[in-house]
Amino acid sequence: MPVREALDVLLASARVVDGVEDVATLDANGRVLATDQVSGLSVPSADNTQMDGYAVRAADCASGAATLRIAQRIPAGTVGAKLEPGTAARIFTGALIPEGADAVVMQEQCDANGDQVTVKHTPQPGEWIRRAGEDIVAGSVILPAGTRLRSQELGLAASVGLARLPVRRRVRVAVFFTGDELAMPGEPLKPGAIYNSNRFSLRGLLENLGCEISDYGIVPDSLQATRDTLRAAAAQHDVIITSGGVSVGEEDHIKPAVEAEGRLNMWQIAVKPGKPLAFGEVDRSGGNGSGERSAPGTAFFLGLPGNPVSSFITFLLFVRPFLLRVQGVTGAVEPRAIPLRADFDWARPDRRNEFLRARINDAGGLDLFANQGSGVLTSTVWADGLIDNPPGQAIAKGDIVRFIPFSALQY
Repeated sequence: MPVREALDVLLASARVVDGVEDVATLDANGRVLATDQVSGLSVPSADNTQMDGYAVRAADCASGAATLRIAQRIPAGTVGAKLEPGTAARIFTGALIPEGADAVVMQEQCDANGDQVTVKHTPQPGEWIRRAGEDIVAGSVILPAGTRLRSQELGLAASVGLARLPVRRRVRVAVFFTGDELAMPGEPLKPGAIYNSNRFSLRGLLENLGCEISDYGIVPDSLQATRDTLRAAAAQHDVIITSGGVSVGEEDHIKPAVEAEGRLNMWQIAVKPGKPLAFGEVDRSGGNGSGERSAPGTAFFLGLPGNPVSSFITFLLFVRPFLLRVQGVTGAVEPRAIPLRADFDWARPDRRNEFLRARINDAGGLDLFANQGSGVLTSTVWADGLIDNPPGQAIAKGDIVRFIPFSALQY
């Protein structure tokens, strides 16, 4: 299945989790809003100054060299008196504009001497004044439902006094890893064994997305053990993610296990690396122990390849946008590619959609990691992101390619 079609299938299948939590705005980073947030006030609430300077009547300063009496001093957080004709008010950034004033002249354009100031500028009405409501109008929606909250959204919520926010509950994700050859760091390696790097990569990616993770560890290479773990995970989770066992070898039990415990909706994508990606659902026989059901009847299943680079990249391309939809994100969940210049030749394109590990060089172009193998995990550390190269597309030096930074793929 082509990459675009596969992603469309995933996103169309996603069900948003049930359950809403009321959390402190300070603790809402990364969460997804459950309802529209409306501002109860206008921002600014009243006209105020953008600059340190002098509040004046513009008509008093038409000469470009007017000398005015400094009648008052207005720091931020205080309210000044009405400004009389022929006077100025010393004013500081954020302070309210006094009645009668219609402009602010920055202090760099003024000479103060005792209780007088010479304004060496001809201001226009409204100069350096922030108007009431120019940012936010009371009663307007400032953050719609389905917004994933970042630092800037939290700041915006706080700016209108929202101390708590209604958010979707965290997505419950179960992970397990298949392969009798797998060992954990700290254990001695037996002949033919490898350390389970995918456990660390995938858990880190899930933590970045704010998921609630249950780690079932390494599951033995047997059909029964795989089925047992799928059943246990489905009862308590929204999504099950596995790594390994999705090919068609005699020791690859994921496909028959999922088909026995549920259904497989998609299997094998025209992507390199990462062809054996599986998507389906596992039947849920009971509740999850908390009194909630994540979704009626089934838990989603996503089976990733065992090769570490394939697992990492297929998570970024397919699992991440799917999980964002399940979290309730309504906006764009796919990263925006940046057009950049290739400073290399790629003369051996694959018939599949390739995602090549590349790094931005000092000249603003892209360098390619020398070994693009699916087991070369060092390429993911060396690279800044992925080149989205269409099927059968050769690349020559100077060509413009689509580059997706890792920074846009991991959060």
